[in-house]
Amino acid sequence: MSVRELIVLGTASQVPTRHRNHNGYVLRWDAEGILFDPGEGTQRQMVRAGVAAHDLNRICVTHFHGDHSLGLAGVIQRINLDRVPHEVTAHYPASGQRFFDRLRYATAYRETVSLTQAPVAGEGVLARTPAYTLQARRLSHPVDSFGYRLVEPDGRRMLPERLAAYGIAGPDVGRLQRTGELRGVTLDQVSEVRRGQRFAFVMDTRLCDGVDALAEGCDLLVIESTFLDEDARLADEYGHLTAGQAGRVARDAGVRHLVLTHFSQRYTDPEEFERQARKAGFEGELTVARDLLRIPVPSRHG
Repeated sequence: MSVRELIVLGTASQVPTRHRNHNGYVLRWDAEGILFDPGEGTQRQMVRAGVAAHDLNRICVTHFHGDHSLGLAGVIQRINLDRVPHEVTAHYPASGQRFFDRLRYATAYRETVSLTQAPVAGEGVLARTPAYTLQARRLSHPVDSFGYRLVEPDGRRMLPERLAAYGIAGPDVGRLQRTGELRGVTLDQVSEVRRGQRFAFVMDTRLCDGVDALAEGCDLLVIESTFLDEDARLADEYGHLTAGQAGRVARDAGVRHLVLTHFSQRYTDPEEFERQARKAGFEGELTVARDLLRIPVPSRHG
């Protein structure tokens, strides 16, 4: 049985706290696992969350600030220590190649795994698999930063009443799906498009076109809300979003489930982030992330 869920490993911004580890998120997408922004302590958080190195197929780093990348050294070494049998691909801003190299070879260890480096030099499609297309969009931060988006290919939903009306049943349904036509009946006549699921990961950024493009139509949007609205000027200065801004982005993009994360240690009431996102007009499902939380990707419409 396929599983699509987000596993939250850490939710702090620059400074971890007693209750919040540095960033780290694993997206389980059927048989694959994608690790986003492994900050310091990610390897231990993976153990606590029951995520093994063998579960990882990709690592996606938005930018090379420490709270989003210092965990790379430990994770890469763990992948090698555990002799992960499949290829693991790492995506990260190409301008930060020197940082990636330093983290990959931070200490001596034995390399046993095929780790493919796939630096991101610009916007566009990074990978296509049968299960998803992985895309990147540029964000607005003091250092090069990219957000990531997964889009499942659209499928078809067969309509039983139309199949019955044309007298198509049993093995003939499969034949029609494979060939697109059967006895003069086309697939379009007895089915409808089933939109693929969409996921986006948006970290450190000001409001920009990339944020809107990543969030558009998402079933699950993970987005930073480092500051509360009263500190909007500070957020803009340091290249971050507020809870209200994140809520408006999700509202305008038609997001189904909004996950707020990457919180500044200056705030003591996590629920205020939800209140401000709601005040901005977001009415869908909303989660204020906490460490080790598991969030399912919403089921498809219909």
